[in-house]
Amino acid sequence: MLLDQTLVLSDAQAVTATAPSTNSVDQLAAGNAYGALWFICNVDVDFATLTSLTISIETADASNFSSPVTLASTGAIAAASLLAGENVAMFRLPPGCKRYIRAKYTVTGDNATAGKVTAFLTDAAPIDGFK
Repeated sequence: MLLDQTLVLSDAQAVTATAPSTNSVDQLAAGNAYGALWFICNVDVDFATLTSLTISIETADASNFSSPVTLASTGAIAAASLLAGENVAMFRLPPGCKRYIRAKYTVTGDNATAGKVTAFLTDAAPIDGFK
């Protein structure tokens, strides 16, 4: 699968505390202008110390996400499932997307001492998941 860099939200991003994705997507600049997209998130490096991680997709009208709206969330993913090579989120973006989209990683329990994710948007429908 070819990956469009303008649709990458996190590229092996270390998630050691609650934080947004390193990047956000401006759907107009990316040429996707509110098209149907899939959100995919894979673990690159095993997580350690935290209890669980929740991955959400946020959308906003402004690039600074001053008033973000949560579109979807994975719910709490136990640390035991946050292993390198695992696909931990894969869902189609629901209606209601505004111009900007980003991921948000919410850590529960102690801050993570290790753990990295790659997350992106794609218009390709997954068959058996993306890894």
